[in-house]
Amino acid sequence: VQLVESGGGMVQPGDSLTLSCIFSRSSLTPYRLGWHRQTPGNQRELVADIISDGATNYADSVQGRFTVSRDRPRNAVYLQMNSLKPEDTAVYYCNGIFVDDKGYDYTYWGQGTQVTVSN
Repeated sequence: VQLVESGGGMVQPGDSLTLSCIFSRSSLTPYRLGWHRQTPGNQRELVADIISDGATNYADSVQGRFTVSRDRPRNAVYLQMNSLKPEDTAVYYCNGIFVDDKGYDYTYWGQGTQVTVSN
């Protein structure tokens, strides 16, 4: 499965940005789709994800500002980011956990997209 992100860029504090991730069709079924981010010298951290029943999960630092959503027909997952702060600056990675018909799970990552929040 290939995941391709888009929508990153440079914005000012308080601005909004939407990240998109399109994943290729396959025989695997998406179970959990989401976004992580990473800054230099730090581990990749979960930002938000959404599972197959629609339940969502957010990092405390983005709760109330970011929204993760999924478009099943388009094989897409989005991250709407509002009220951006300089500390949101990072490389954002789309990831997905997919399952096969035997119940085995597989994790895939996108290539990452840079988000910079600065004056």
